[in-house]
Amino acid sequence: MAQNVTTVDLQAKAEALAKEGVVGITIAWADNNGITRSRTVPVDQLASVAERGVGVTTLFAVFDSHDGITFGHPGLATPSGDIRLIPVSDRIVQLAGQPSFAWVPGRQVAADGSAWPYDQRDALERQVARAAELGLEFRAGYEMEFHLSHTEPGPGGGTQLALPGPAYGPRVLLDVDGFAAQLLGDLRDNGVRVNQFHAEYGPAQYELSIAAADPVTAADQQLLARQTIHAAARAHGLRAGFAPLITGAGVGNGWHLHTSLSRDGVNLLSGGDGPYGLTAEGAAYLAGLLRDLPAITAVTAPSVPSLHRLRPGYFSSAYTFWGVENREAALRFVPATELLGASHANVELKPSDASANPHLALAVVIASSLAGIADGLTPPEPVQENPDTWSAERREAANIHRLPATPDEQRAALLGNDRVRDALGEELLGAFAAVRAADQAWAEGKPLEEVITAHLWRY
Repeated sequence: MAQNVTTVDLQAKAEALAKEGVVGITIAWADNNGITRSRTVPVDQLASVAERGVGVTTLFAVFDSHDGITFGHPGLATPSGDIRLIPVSDRIVQLAGQPSFAWVPGRQVAADGSAWPYDQRDALERQVARAAELGLEFRAGYEMEFHLSHTEPGPGGGTQLALPGPAYGPRVLLDVDGFAAQLLGDLRDNGVRVNQFHAEYGPAQYELSIAAADPVTAADQQLLARQTIHAAARAHGLRAGFAPLITGAGVGNGWHLHTSLSRDGVNLLSGGDGPYGLTAEGAAYLAGLLRDLPAITAVTAPSVPSLHRLRPGYFSSAYTFWGVENREAALRFVPATELLGASHANVELKPSDASANPHLALAVVIASSLAGIADGLTPPEPVQENPDTWSAERREAANIHRLPATPDEQRAALLGNDRVRDALGEELLGAFAAVRAADQAWAEGKPLEEVITAHLWRY
């Protein structure tokens, strides 16, 4: 999408930032593991970099979660090649927690400036454009769970959590109130609107809820919020971890993805004649997500620790079903209420975490939703229980199945779904699958705790 920022505007912006003490501008993007990568340029180069970009290797598309490079994808099977990283210049933010630096999301383009098929941001923009052509507008917001630990190791050399509990208690915030105060102020100053921030269920676990926005903004702000959290934690002698699992027995961290869609400004998830106020299109949107859940979660919860996190009874969602305000459901429908109004209705995708690229996660969610609407799908009855307590025969009768529980099952679900394949495109899909295979090979034969530890600080 074109940027309405001129060279003169950017020169003026660079001068203004320099007067505020900014010396560098960090251009950030997320790779196929959900890991943020970046390049930083001197502030006075902003205008020229916005025009010509910064050179980066094509191989970032096939980095795995451990900074290994896989050559398993034929399209990127050699060390040769360069692309350009272009800042999305109308989204530059001086970082409140790192005032010497500004931050901006980047898009990856081919060396000649044309579209590059491995750019995750472009995949999302294509789906947003498809929806707009149909008169549909999506909104999205992230709930980001993370844990805090001290920078110094605990007894025995392991991670020393900031505080063990109690869950949801104000004391858990009291012990890190300096961090919490700085974080909320920095997020405000960085332009990230927050709905709420609180202590979560796990030890030293916290959750930040970002206000809904258009999908591209939501994905960008997820990256910016992540950087803001890291900086605020560091300023207070803490370390923030977003990994899907912290221990093999713990609840882990999810980054739940809330979405809704509207036509002509009217939320299609409320005000209809269907159950719980769903319109026909709103119900089809939900049914499209349900139909493609195994393939969707191969993108939204793609890492080896993700698969171990998706267990019954942990509110992380392990089965393919939807429910109304059911926190065990993979798709948790949040209906409109008289108190909150029609615009509040949304669907929460719970099997989603930090190992997902946020732009790709939203791209496949939108693609599956649009396919559900195009096919006129109708969802089954919602489930208000935990199906893990049912017999296998009852689950089969209700067409409720476990989400992929192994890398092989995950790969089969991803590669076997034409709708998700089309959303990614064959080149990006091939690179993504190659990275997942590399992660699987790395984890093969390793104890779970070793795998978890290796992912703790990757995001």
